[in-house]
Amino acid sequence: MQIKEISLPEKVIGFYLDSGIEQLYPPQDEAIAKGLLEGKNIVAAIPTASGKTLIAELAMLNSITKGGKALYIVPLRALASEKMDRFLKFRQIGIKTGISTGDFEARDEWLGSNDIIVATSEKTDSLLRNETSWMQDITVIVVDEVHLLDSANRGPTLEVTIAKLRKLNPRAQIIALSATVGNAQEIADWLKGGLVLSEWRPTDLREGVYYADAINFEGSQKAVEITSSDDGVNIVMGTLEEGGQCLVFESSRKNCVGFAKKLGRHVEKVLSKPERSALDKIVDAIIEASETEASRVLAQCVRNGVAFHHAGLNSAHRRLVEDGFRENVIKVICSTPTLAAGLNLPARRVVIRSYKRYDSNFGMQPIPVLEYKQMAGRAGRPHLDPYGESVLIARSYEEMEALFENYVNAKAEDIWSKLGTENALRTHVLSTVVNGFASSEEGLMEFMSATFFAHQQEARNLQELVEQSISFLLEHGMLQDEDRLRATKLGKLVSMLYVDPLSAAIILEGLGKAKKITDLTLMHLICSTPDMKQLYMRSSDYTMINEFATIHKDEFTRMPSPFKAIEYEWFLGEVKTSLLMIKWIDEIPMDEITVQFNIGEGDIHAFADMAQWLMHATARLAETMGLQGVEKAYELEKRIQYGADAQLLELVSIRDVGRVRARKLYDAGLTSVEALKNAGVERIAKLIGPKTAEKIMNNIMGSHRAGEQNRSGSADEVYRPIERQQRTFNDFED
Repeated sequence: MQIKEISLPEKVIGFYLDSGIEQLYPPQDEAIAKGLLEGKNIVAAIPTASGKTLIAELAMLNSITKGGKALYIVPLRALASEKMDRFLKFRQIGIKTGISTGDFEARDEWLGSNDIIVATSEKTDSLLRNETSWMQDITVIVVDEVHLLDSANRGPTLEVTIAKLRKLNPRAQIIALSATVGNAQEIADWLKGGLVLSEWRPTDLREGVYYADAINFEGSQKAVEITSSDDGVNIVMGTLEEGGQCLVFESSRKNCVGFAKKLGRHVEKVLSKPERSALDKIVDAIIEASETEASRVLAQCVRNGVAFHHAGLNSAHRRLVEDGFRENVIKVICSTPTLAAGLNLPARRVVIRSYKRYDSNFGMQPIPVLEYKQMAGRAGRPHLDPYGESVLIARSYEEMEALFENYVNAKAEDIWSKLGTENALRTHVLSTVVNGFASSEEGLMEFMSATFFAHQQEARNLQELVEQSISFLLEHGMLQDEDRLRATKLGKLVSMLYVDPLSAAIILEGLGKAKKITDLTLMHLICSTPDMKQLYMRSSDYTMINEFATIHKDEFTRMPSPFKAIEYEWFLGEVKTSLLMIKWIDEIPMDEITVQFNIGEGDIHAFADMAQWLMHATARLAETMGLQGVEKAYELEKRIQYGADAQLLELVSIRDVGRVRARKLYDAGLTSVEALKNAGVERIAKLIGPKTAEKIMNNIMGSHRAGEQNRSGSADEVYRPIERQQRTFNDFED
């Protein structure tokens, strides 16, 4: 079907024609035939790069031009930013787009003026809990990566959020987008929608297995020139010689970095002078964004045309790597599976060096077919590559045959609801009562009957878990049961704060029994909650962490007996995580922290984001319930955000300063914004460099001007408010 034949307003048709899109892909054509523009629900289970986003766009624009409003739900903040960038292009036809991925306690009512709102599933859930008014105006709900219903961490929230949105907006159209899964029809049946199931791709995908110096496809082979003893290097260099780029997926961060360093020695030999010049600019930006050893390793790899990409990198480094690859300056990215989880970074060839992942319970285990298909689907840039190739690596003929059977020719697994645990249900039972979706056990069961779990099994299988959740919430004063179930003041606050009720109970109990409140007391308290991921205890950690715990035993609200081995080991993990955060706010250099705790800079920021959110929750809970520690918790919230001592908070609140520069300025006597104004650019430049000094001074002066304008609401201040960013640990892999 031609774009101009679609029944949409002329300005929408013109937008796509001006973008160079004249004809629909077959899956898009099928979606229209199944009622996409008639308001019918659609589940599109099609390969990467086959046009899923355009299907969503057509539904959204069709509704918006009739006065509607669209909500686009994504699993990751990085993906939210990518979609936001895309939808901002609709400004030229009068469509406004907003994004909400931050503060869990905020209603974000201001977003209601937008036509498209992009949000993560957790943020969408929090907006529902906070009863954001514009949520009732949504006419189109797009759920991207809906197969994540199968995720034990993220799936229950996504599932309950969809159920709530359907109940709140029963006439809203739902567009669910997914990679190909085994039971896509079951998802479509649950959503009462039509199914678009297709293997069609705009660029041909050839899936093969490397063995005996050749890539073996079904019915054909492609010889690979041998220039190295490493098969992966030979496959990658063959791609570059053909003029393509390469994505290499590794099983661990360590392997990513190691292979990137090895590849660099080969790739740098084939770079042109213009490419080297462009890479040097990226290298400068990488070094400016961080001073850690990891950043220096990344910079050296990028100088050679290769990068690594994993959750241990900070966000600036990840963006630089992604942009450099999109611009075809960086030729190869070695990545953990994070890159396959939705980011739009296709390449001529995808090399999967290991099809096994480490499992703490079972050791190295084969990855699911769905994960393989996600990675393989990154092969082939539409309209740029004549084809795409995905390559697994075998070490024997028998292994090659097994890889063809178990991956290349296999179908993706069915996905299953993960709602059936008390941990998953507890928070959603509370929020369902708080928001008025149910006011009795019977009402809760009726609500649960609309979930994917109930569609796959029987809602009554949740009965016992719902009863247990209600009992817990009653016991801890979050619900009361008179004639009907009602949320207490505490229950409403816990739901709005978006913390697990068990976390709230642990925090309140700890504040109540603490003999004294120190930084460590509060830090350990939040690190002992189920909302906070724990650092692993390595064999080399036990002596040091145990000694630290013993010395500071009076500062913990709970310390189990060392003779209770499992409980005590878990406690030590909490202490280790607390110590990480203490070192962060005590301004220990980033390099020192990364080495001591064997984590990346990105991990530190992830832990800090979670800790900041939980410390804010601690302050609010203490304040509401009249407990001790309120002021210290609020101060720690700010210190965690910036990783700095309290004396630096005014300086680090200035954009582009940061904890390291703030310390240099403070120690030189420039302890406030006013002091910086009086010092002038020249003096500041001697401490932190001329470019940065000029940027900071412009920010300060801009803030002064903005402050004048802000009285009429027309400008933003340069000073950054405390933003409790939502970043779940699902955004990161080990």
